[in-house]
Order: sequence, then structure tokens, then C-alpha cells
Amino acid sequence: MTVPNANRRLVTRLLLVTVAMFGFGFALVPLYDVFCDITGINGKTRQTAAASSDQVDSQRLVTVEFITSVHSDMPWQFEPEVNRIQVHPGETRQVAFLARNLSQRDIIGQAIPSVTPGQGALYFSKIECFCFNHQPLEAGAETQMPLLFYLDPALPEEIQTLTLSYTLYNVTDQANERG
Repeated sequence: MTVPNANRRLVTRLLLVTVAMFGFGFALVPLYDVFCDITGINGKTRQTAAASSDQVDSQRLVTVEFITSVHSDMPWQFEPEVNRIQVHPGETRQVAFLARNLSQRDIIGQAIPSVTPGQGALYFSKIECFCFNHQPLEAGAETQMPLLFYLDPALPEEIQTLTLSYTLYNVTDQANERG
């Protein structure tokens, strides 16, 4: 085999590897979603239009804990009004989170939720949540952000505590780019 043929063959293989890597990277997000659906991890909750018509299971109490964190480039203070509540499965509950913009400029935030244990996320339904939309907040201002949710009565008995965690990100630049 001559040197030019060997080089051509090498370039062809490298191009194929590059295309395959790009294709794999492009397919990674849907594959990850499928993996999370199968295994029940990642803590994705359901969004629902209204509370379920299921009856409230008044014989059972589940502890719901609320944890917040703020990304390092987000100059906000962000915390739940209460750290934990007791909820009967099937019962609709409302809690609020407080946010304060500590900077000297207007900022748009986006909260990303996660529920643990992951299996419990399938039974945690948000009716109204500040995480559904961007949250603009003027410099130095503060706001109360509501969450209306319920737990599906089909929540497995062994799950007695659910932790809802929100991480708040600064999306000002991305939101302004979209107009």
C-alpha cells in the first residue's frame, strides 16, 4: 500500500469516527431520558393541570423536605419558607420559597427541581410551580414564589420521606438573547 493510499484510508477512518462521535453526542440526551425513565432516577416530577380526584389517604403521612441551592454565578438568596412539612398522599398543599436579588442589576432566574428518592418523583405532581417559568427580579428586590403540589396516593408505602431540591440558575443572558 502506498503512502497516499494509507493517508486517504486514515483520513476516511478519522472522519467516520468524528461523525460517529457527533451522532453519539447528539443522541445522548434522548438516551439519558430513556435510561432515567427505565431506572426511575433523575428525580423528574410531573406537571399536572389540577389535583387528582383520588381520595386523600388520611391514614398515612409523608414528610416532604425542601432544599435550595444557588449556582455560583447567581447573586440571589433563595430559601424555602419552611424546611419540611407532613403531607397526606392525595392532599393538595402549597408552600412558598423566598428569593432576594442581592445584586445591583436586574436578573432572571430559573429553578431546576429534583426529587429524591428518584422513585418518589413519579408520585410528586406539581400543579403550579415557579420552576415552570423564568423568574425576573429587579436589583435589590425580593419575592415569594409559590409551589402547589400533591402526592399521588399510589406512592409506595416504603417511601416515607421525599426531598424536593431546587437549584437556581442565572439565565439572564439566554433570556435576553431570545428576546
